[in-house]
Amino acid sequence: MEGAGGPALTRSGSSRDAVEAVWRIESARIVSTLARYTGDFALAEDLAQEAFAAALVAWPRDGVPSSPAAWLLTVGRRRAVDTYRRRVSLGERHATLARDLSEGAGDDLWDPDRIDDDVLALMFVACHPVLSREAQVTMTLRVVGGLTSDEIARALLVSTATVQARITRAKKTLGAAQVPFDVPPPDERRERLASVLNVLYLVFTEGSSASSGSDWIRQDLAHEAVRQARVLAQLVPDEPEVHGLLALLELTAARFPARVRDDGAPVLLEEQDRRRWDREAIRRGRAALATAGRVGRGLGAYGVQAAIAECHAVARSVEETDWDRIVVLYEVLGRLAPSPVVELNRAVAISMAQGPAAALPVVDEIVAAGGLSGSHLLPSVRGALFRRLGRRDDARRELERAVDLCGNEREREVLERKLAALG
Repeated sequence: MEGAGGPALTRSGSSRDAVEAVWRIESARIVSTLARYTGDFALAEDLAQEAFAAALVAWPRDGVPSSPAAWLLTVGRRRAVDTYRRRVSLGERHATLARDLSEGAGDDLWDPDRIDDDVLALMFVACHPVLSREAQVTMTLRVVGGLTSDEIARALLVSTATVQARITRAKKTLGAAQVPFDVPPPDERRERLASVLNVLYLVFTEGSSASSGSDWIRQDLAHEAVRQARVLAQLVPDEPEVHGLLALLELTAARFPARVRDDGAPVLLEEQDRRRWDREAIRRGRAALATAGRVGRGLGAYGVQAAIAECHAVARSVEETDWDRIVVLYEVLGRLAPSPVVELNRAVAISMAQGPAAALPVVDEIVAAGGLSGSHLLPSVRGALFRRLGRRDDARRELERAVDLCGNEREREVLERKLAALG
């Protein structure tokens, strides 16, 4: 921590920048360590925020300390003592904690042997089943990702007040449910881990293909999910789906440099300059996918999606992509995690492998089943198939519907260009 927050930070920017950089890197460990020590997650999060606020005042005045994380923890510890002393009726644990902290027994608060378990416990708490999915996402970005309320608001396209209300409700819910700060026992861990993975997947998906707003890709949000997936893979190295998810995120993010023009306009897969793809991210993604296959008994849903992404990553062009393999992989994914989106993607792969006529019945089945009725994705794909089949009027009707349903400005521009190209 000293190397990350000492002189280098001071030289590279203002003290405020140093505070924010240290917070972003160390907040999860600070909150989780305070939560372990106090036994109160909600209090720990408040203490960490108070320490952060204190640093914003002290560091510009006194300079960045040689060990910033330890400084923040010390402040958080002192605020804990003050909090407990202000309480009229102290329980035995609170009284003992206040006495021990006053006597300096908290000097081993930063225990390097406990940090991994602490951060993992923090992830499980942030994604606890008693919380709504929107609350899980918000709490994960806040306590695990270290984002401020303003940053979360920008990432999720909601107001700062909404974010703060979600955090307040989530902490009250966790407190009312008496959720313990610990890693769940083995019989609960897999189910709870699935929730953590799903939240990271949702965060990345929103970042890589924004559902609304003026940016097609929100890279800060997507890269935050990648960073957290890397941490999780280190904490639970024996879980294949953790590596599968990491592989999927790395391989997908590798295409970001080629997916957007300098003016922010989207670049579709068939038009991307593959020389701009991040080869190092592809290497990391393929390595994570290999690990998922090695530690598990066959790939799970995230691993199969990563295998599909790998097919794209290793192909030199759209034409040279192994579309037959992608069709098979989507069939496997459809059995592991059936959904209309998976079927729609399978239809696209079929259209590339066998032609649009073979894919259209699959899309029509989705329509007949009522799947994706409010999404622009279905009419967008259907319109593309009609265009390739020469059915221009049908294609125009579907693309017009897709434009009406699309919530992202940049993606809507792409659809409008396709519509205009029909004449």
